[in-house]
Amino acid sequence: MYTVIALQIANSLNIRQCKQKLALPILFSDSDELFLANGDQKYIYLFQYGVVAFFNHNTTEINRLIAQLNPEATPWEEQELSETIKVVIQKGTQQVTFDEVILPDFDQEAIRLVLLNTSQSVALDKYLEITDSLLEETNGYIKSLELTGKLNISGRKLKRFIGKVLNIKNQISENLYIFDAPDITWESESLNQLHLALKQTFDLKDRYRYIYERTAIIKDDLELFKDIMDHRESSKLEWIIILLILVEVVDLFVLRLLKML
Repeated sequence: MYTVIALQIANSLNIRQCKQKLALPILFSDSDELFLANGDQKYIYLFQYGVVAFFNHNTTEINRLIAQLNPEATPWEEQELSETIKVVIQKGTQQVTFDEVILPDFDQEAIRLVLLNTSQSVALDKYLEITDSLLEETNGYIKSLELTGKLNISGRKLKRFIGKVLNIKNQISENLYIFDAPDITWESESLNQLHLALKQTFDLKDRYRYIYERTAIIKDDLELFKDIMDHRESSKLEWIIILLILVEVVDLFVLRLLKML
């Protein structure tokens, strides 16, 4: 039996720098992912969005590798954003359960799929925390609007808030390819079935939709805030124009009165 452990060790990882820090045999690499071998039947999968998955590593090995990648990261036992699943090799059987994956043989690409989906699950937990925090903050402004009739946020802060939400939404779309099958699944029916089973077990699609819908709700609320803010600024501008016209009228009236005198 082997253990897969996926951890969020940073907000993001520079894949090029990770290659230099670990200097291990590269099995797959692109701008967003790095799949490495680390000795006999040991693999490490790194992702640009800050998640690292380990296959068949003990605690000491994992903590040493984490320290190499991010010296500021805490030991893996203390990581809040993590996911663990067991892998069992059993000839003639391929099955995915809640806490265990059974593979018919020791297939590197199948293991890579397990690491990929486990890592995506950790990333979803991260984005769920972020969207929960944003929604809580948004609800605070809505409650204030309900109680006082005023929007308790400055225009500059609102713009930064909108930018933050859009940035998170873009990160989710770019980093989590929940609805796209990896290239390796196109060439093998068994790998494709494994990938689909893993996505279903980790409930990736539903969790992704849930997060995406929450970001959409937050974005709609912030757009409403922006409209209220624009209306408030427009009203101020209208009053300024009215006052300027009034000054002009008074000035003209005073000049005519002086000429009459």
